[in-house]
Amino acid sequence: MQARLQRRIQRDGWDLAAGHYEPLWREQLAAAQARLLEFAALAPGERVLDVACGTGLVSLEAAGAVGARGHVLGVDLSERMIIAARARARQRDLTNVRFERMDAERLDVPNASFDAALCALGLMHAPDPEQAVREMRRAVRPGGRIALATWGERSRCGWAPVFPIVDAELSSDACPLFFALGLQDALADLCRAAGCDVVEHCRMSTPLLYASADEACDAVFLGGSVALSWSRFDENIRARVRARYLESIEPWRNGDGYMIPGEFVLVAANVP
Repeated sequence: MQARLQRRIQRDGWDLAAGHYEPLWREQLAAAQARLLEFAALAPGERVLDVACGTGLVSLEAAGAVGARGHVLGVDLSERMIIAARARARQRDLTNVRFERMDAERLDVPNASFDAALCALGLMHAPDPEQAVREMRRAVRPGGRIALATWGERSRCGWAPVFPIVDAELSSDACPLFFALGLQDALADLCRAAGCDVVEHCRMSTPLLYASADEACDAVFLGGSVALSWSRFDENIRARVRARYLESIEPWRNGDGYMIPGEFVLVAANVP
């Protein structure tokens, strides 16, 4: 798929998902995001760039870590995600964080203008993830830090069947290489290829807990990567896709709810 088309699909899809993303994914992603912030080791007064910031879940925590003397810039391709993030910052009366719509592969920021760059579960959506990391490296000063998180191996993410199930109905190619960075040392190798020095690299397993079948389905179909494809399905196709997805996660049903396995890969790197 052409990169331009993939970016448009990502932008339109996440615009649709923006209103559902936080209530359906906040708790499920909290442990991985907290570990990412530990890797980043942010200090008061630092300037931080959060790439693919979504609704600002990581950005706002980073703003608290750097304090009033620091500053956080959150960027995302989705305008509606940015609008939601700005609203959350206003609700918390945070003045040391701002949000702008920006492409991860073409960051409109000066060279060496940040102490640290973060990207929590965004690189899987970039047409050229190495270019996105190169842009983060460019934006971070020498001696600064980059902390990244992606989903892990497909076989260790119980919700992964959603992609072939959706693609069987509509050839979307929304995330053609979604799990590629979860393979072996792929994420660490990506950082090295972009000119960074990897200092930490780990995997973590976290179950994704949903109270009901509706909640589990809404998370993937309304609040995730296939939201655009879902929006194009008629009611008959939606019913068929939903049934197939519930069948795929049946092994992890826990009473009325679900405990679906998930794996994340995290990397911390220094900018030489």
